[in-house]
Amino acid sequence: MNTLADHNLEGQAVLLWMTLEDRGWLEILPIKLLKFSDVSLPNESTDREVWRFAQQHNFILLTGNRKMKGKDSLEQTIREENSPSSLPVLTVGKVERLEERLYRERCADRLVEIVIDIDNHRGVGRLFIP
Repeated sequence: MNTLADHNLEGQAVLLWMTLEDRGWLEILPIKLLKFSDVSLPNESTDREVWRFAQQHNFILLTGNRKMKGKDSLEQTIREENSPSSLPVLTVGKVERLEERLYRERCADRLVEIVIDIDNHRGVGRLFIP
C-alpha cells in the first residue's frame, strides 16, 4: 500500500514513517511513503488534482486538516467524486503535534489499523488520525 504525503506535510510524514519503522510495522506491512517529487506531481497541484491522482494510482492520501475553500478544495472534491471504491484520505488532526513522540505513535498505530483493514474503509471519504 502506497501513501502519498501532501506536500505541506512531507517533513512530518517522514517522522511518522520513522515511527512506523521503529515500531517494526514496515517489516510486517508493505506500506511505502511517497512524496510529490517521487511521483512527479507538482506542488502547485489543486486538491482535486491530488485526490484524483491518488485514486488513479491506488494511493492513500495523507494530509493535514484543511478548510473547505473553493470548488477544488479537498472536501468539495470528496463530496463530489468519492465512490464506494475510493480510498480514504487520512487526515492528521494536529499536524504540529507529530513532533511529539506519543502523538506520533498514536497516529502510526491508527494508520496501521486502517491499512490492515483498508477494504472496510473504502468509500468513507476521510478518516482522521489518531
